[in-house]
Amino acid sequence: MFVAGATGVLGRRLVRRLVARGHSAVGLTRTEAGDQIVRSLGGEPRRADLFDADALTNAAEGCSVVVHVATAIPTKLRTNRKDWAENDRIRREGTKCLTTAAARVGAGAYLQQGIVWAVRGPDGQTFDEDAHPVNDPILASSLDGERIAREAGAAHGFRTAILRCGGFYSSDGWHTRIFGESLVRGRPVLVDGGSAIWSWIHADDAATAFLAASEWPKSGVWHVVDDRPVALSDYLGALARRLGARPPRHLPRSLAHLVLGRYTAELLTSSFATSNARFRSDFRWQPAYPTFAEGLDEVVAAWQSEGFPRRKATRP
Repeated sequence: MFVAGATGVLGRRLVRRLVARGHSAVGLTRTEAGDQIVRSLGGEPRRADLFDADALTNAAEGCSVVVHVATAIPTKLRTNRKDWAENDRIRREGTKCLTTAAARVGAGAYLQQGIVWAVRGPDGQTFDEDAHPVNDPILASSLDGERIAREAGAAHGFRTAILRCGGFYSSDGWHTRIFGESLVRGRPVLVDGGSAIWSWIHADDAATAFLAASEWPKSGVWHVVDDRPVALSDYLGALARRLGARPPRHLPRSLAHLVLGRYTAELLTSSFATSNARFRSDFRWQPAYPTFAEGLDEVVAAWQSEGFPRRKATRP
């Protein structure tokens, strides 16, 4: 199996699980450091440019399944459209090149990562895979990538599976670590009371979902989330308690756009409650961390072993 994004938070976990299951895992890399990461996981690194279909075709030669979990999510809270340009290119042009390579090497299946909040239910209601798209330029590239992948599968005869993931969290995920560090340092992390309802997924469970879909390839769109949507205030409150920090501080909605920027402020006040029912049924999958509570226990235990997050030094 060929994995684009093999050195990322999700890709590393997927490569490790593919190897553990006895599969041959080929990881797309760009540097010697990337080569070392893939080798350490038991995979075979092959270098190519994600935006070069010919190079990707050579790299994916002999692979029956092509997986696109590459992203370039900005690692800062306040973002603008330019910050998302590379991620948009990965979702659009990267998908075109990868599906071209999949067709050329005769792959039988193509898997692509999406995001559940690219579609939404009316007025924050629970929604499923058939919900309407969100009219937001920053989210448009995710849906464009889905369309490109489906059209390529229909044209070239390979199965196309779109796995829309919920809000990622993990001990090594940048955004999870920012939440943890902010709580320990007493920075505001909640907007509008934290009443938004999110569907989460631990990165380990996202990886097992992609593993399941690669072993039982089907065409379709599925939501990969844990078993229980939760208010953002509950999630961050639980994280604060595990870290021995004070309850999450609130940022007034009137200041959120100024401090966090439009995208982050709107994401923190938007609900995306959905279900994994369709994916569980179709792929016989269940999450190892059925709710955020079990997942946060694992995250904080991992942080404690590395001494993160560090408390702000007090003056003598």
